[in-house]
Amino acid sequence: MDKLEQYRQFVQEILSSHAEIANTNNTVKDELIFDTERDHYQLAYVGWRGDKRVFGPVMHFDIIDGKIWIQYNGTEESVAERLEQMGVPTSDIVIGFHSAFKRQFSRYGKN
Repeated sequence: MDKLEQYRQFVQEILSSHAEIANTNNTVKDELIFDTERDHYQLAYVGWRGDKRVFGPVMHFDIIDGKIWIQYNGTEESVAERLEQMGVPTSDIVIGFHSAFKRQFSRYGKN
């Protein structure tokens, strides 16, 4: 399996595992969004809790130029560390929700 396919599989595995343990009920559903053509991946919650609308991303990843960009992580898990444990080099993990200035001080990829 080539690197890009492996990274797609890792990201989908992380999102799917979070969807399985999602704190949702029959009125709020988790939605897995996998765009393997453009390499955008997301877990979102959609529905209603009483009369309040629930809609929003829980996690969002992109694969850009052979690197996994963590664009949003609304969980307590360090998904960057989980990607490392799966064998992804730190240079191929980019914390996309940090500014380029802040990323320069990270042990992860800069861009």
